[in-house]
This record gives sequence, C-alpha cells and structure tokens, in this order.
Amino acid sequence: MIRTTVEVDGMMCGMCENHINEAIRKNFQVKKVTASRSKGEAVILSESALDSQKLKDVIDGTGYTSGKIRQENVEKKGLFGWR
Repeated sequence: MIRTTVEVDGMMCGMCENHINEAIRKNFQVKKVTASRSKGEAVILSESALDSQKLKDVIDGTGYTSGKIRQENVEKKGLFGWR
C-alpha cells in the first residue's frame, strides 16, 4: 500500500475538502482519500504509486493549489490501523 500526502492550499470548508476528495477519486484508483482544510493536505491510500504530475494537475484543475507531494510505503497493522 502506498500513502501519498499532497499539500493543498485554498481549502476553507468541508465542501472544499469534498471537492478535492471527489476529484482524486474520479481520476485515480484509490482505496481511501481524506482531505483536511485544517492540515492543508490530502492523504491518499492506493495499491500503487500515483503519477505526481497528474495529481498536481488534477488538484490545480479544481481551483486549489497543490504543493509538495510525499509518497511512502505503508502496511496494515492490526484490524484498524495503518503505519
């Protein structure tokens, strides 16, 4: 499993978070995506690495501004947690 964290600037409310989540789900095969306006980021779990340039294009295309992207391998620990 790959966890991708992308900085997103411009989110102000829950609808903004939902807009980012839906844009990512529509353009990528993901297991889970969670955008957070308070953290200024979106965290994506996927089976394989995402194309960073396409991810930036998708986010920038929504009217928000993408920033730094980090990708790391993670494995599920126990029933409920990811590490």
